[in-house]
Amino acid sequence: MNVKIVATKSCSHCLNLQHELNELGIPFEVLFVEEHPDVVVTHSIRHSPNLLVNDEIIFRGQPTPIELRQFFNRV
Repeated sequence: MNVKIVATKSCSHCLNLQHELNELGIPFEVLFVEEHPDVVVTHSIRHSPNLLVNDEIIFRGQPTPIELRQFFNRV
């Protein structure tokens, strides 16, 4: 499973999302929109953060810990 957080460098929720994924033991990569404009265009990103799993947007904005657990328990 390929998990990526796509966020702005100033996103206040990005660190929280990273913490939640670490708590769940989910490996991930952080892509900053300032450095990856192609990802922004490809996925029509307008807000931060976004969670991509296998190159598909799963969450736009900050998911709750419960939403994250439910999603990753299904996959």
